[in-house]
Amino acid sequence: MSNSIAENIAIFLKEYAPFKYLNFEELIQVATSIGVVNLEKHKVLFQINDKLHESFYVVASGVINLSVIADSEETLLNKCYAGDVFGLRPFFAKNNYMMTAKAREESIVYAIPIKVFKPFVAQNPQVLDFLLESFATNTRNPFDKENRGKLITDNVYTDVQSNEFQYFQSLTYNKTPLKVNKTSIVKDAAQLMTENLVDSAIVVDQNYPIGIVTDTDFRNKIANGRFPITATLDKIMSSPVITVPENISVAESQLLLLKYNVSHLCVTVDGSDKSEVKGIISEHDLIVAQANNPGVLIKEIKRSLSPKELKSVREKLTELIQSSLAKNIPLPHIYNISGEIITAIIKRAVELAILDLGSPPARFAWLSIGSQGRKEQLLLTDQDSILIFEDVAAEKYRDVKDYFLKLGKRTTEILEKVGYNYCPNGHMASNMLWCKSLSDWIKQYNSWMKTPGENSNDISSIFFDYEIAFGEGKIEDTIADLVLINSKNNALFFDYLGNDALRKSPALNFFKKFNVEEEGENKGKFDIKNKAIMPLVDGARLFSISLNLRGINNTFSRFKQLALVDPKFSEVYLNCADAFLILSKFRTLEGLKNDNSGDFINIDELTKVEKERLKNALMPMKELEDLIKDKFQLTQFS
Repeated sequence: MSNSIAENIAIFLKEYAPFKYLNFEELIQVATSIGVVNLEKHKVLFQINDKLHESFYVVASGVINLSVIADSEETLLNKCYAGDVFGLRPFFAKNNYMMTAKAREESIVYAIPIKVFKPFVAQNPQVLDFLLESFATNTRNPFDKENRGKLITDNVYTDVQSNEFQYFQSLTYNKTPLKVNKTSIVKDAAQLMTENLVDSAIVVDQNYPIGIVTDTDFRNKIANGRFPITATLDKIMSSPVITVPENISVAESQLLLLKYNVSHLCVTVDGSDKSEVKGIISEHDLIVAQANNPGVLIKEIKRSLSPKELKSVREKLTELIQSSLAKNIPLPHIYNISGEIITAIIKRAVELAILDLGSPPARFAWLSIGSQGRKEQLLLTDQDSILIFEDVAAEKYRDVKDYFLKLGKRTTEILEKVGYNYCPNGHMASNMLWCKSLSDWIKQYNSWMKTPGENSNDISSIFFDYEIAFGEGKIEDTIADLVLINSKNNALFFDYLGNDALRKSPALNFFKKFNVEEEGENKGKFDIKNKAIMPLVDGARLFSISLNLRGINNTFSRFKQLALVDPKFSEVYLNCADAFLILSKFRTLEGLKNDNSGDFINIDELTKVEKERLKNALMPMKELEDLIKDKFQLTQFS
């Protein structure tokens, strides 16, 4: 490829992740090896069950549709535009493609050889982090353009796109590895490996790993004559060996193999080469893990026939969340995985209720609102939901509503048995106020947005964080369209929403000490939910609605997207995004430790470092408050 063409490609790639993390010289190296693929309209680049290519792809121009098979039908998962990265499966798996990539229109894509790009992944943590996000990043709305230039994952197995959680589970591996001494003869070691039907052996010194020999070493160092077959293993072994702890996950294993460009990992007691060998992980183990574990919890949920069985799955999810936090898996990934599994539980609860009551008399949508509507519900908090059924003839309305109230009551009963308490404020689909026809809901949202008042606004904000769990997607779309229309030039609505976001009492007092509870059962504790997390949630929602960020409900994702669409204040938004993750982790760990909602933190139990970290996470809230006052005409603060 000529230098001028390579330079043009490098200039193009520089605008998008993960390439923007490389310097221009590195980009030129990548660009000179790129293949340019011209695709006519409807031309397939790869399809489900095709063997993996040796390259991954970036859209240069045009649009590429990514689709999967769900319920025996081909379903559009996403559209890739210029700068979008797709087809990364060859980085992480050896089994075939799980989706189809087809040109929606005449398109050009760049094919980047995996072998060429791997060294840059190993050398650059930001590129590595970008690839890690592929395990848990999915855009559910196929027409979402907000994530332009981001990675499009292709680890999709189910209609809820939740198979990625398997990558955070612990890995099954060989716990009886072949161990040899460094003074062993190559010929003898090869004979032992053949007899034991293994392709590797750990070289140990007093059961501590000092190296590894594999079939590859025999091919590259013995078969070509570099060393004689009578040489000792210390002459051909790879050293040091990459060691990992016993509870390593699939994702971590894959990324370490990728980072160090090795085919095996040595498992030791504490994860270092100064502790005893406990096993060995091979690339084959990862292939088996991916091929045989396509969404165990999701499958269990779909097979569940009682609240007791659903509760068992929810308990396993809690274990998964705990282990993921212990492994320092990024919180946004845990939110994504947990959110999909909880949505599947809610969906199954609705299905079980329908099995009891019979077929619904009209189409409807069950929406999770509040924390689950934002996919931020890691702990067993209370239920929040609404039910919207399609408009029916006046003479049928009473009977139809009666059915859906019964459905709401039965579903919430099931979820209560799973472990989700009833909402103390009654924000549930079993409440006749929150179970009504589409027309009635349109009137409700119009009232909240066109004529907001102090009383209604206290409860309305939670209803602007919603996620469909079951039913007719077009009904949810109608509400989303209505919110978008009503938000335009609606100063009164944003006045009330802005004031509501600033109404919470401050987290720190005048002396920069935590504002703890002065009375009640939580006296002396810090209300991390209402004084720290909710102001960020409210602020993210306020700016997202005002800037028409449709389809993005998660607080962290909202702040990250706000930084892109409102770059003048990107630093404030990014600081708030980081603060939200830190505060949420504090709350989650507190809740898991005490088996409760984690709302109240005992400050005295924190270390000095933890107190400082918590206090620092509260700092961006002042910046957010000032920005809200500056952006909106708030009557209370004018």
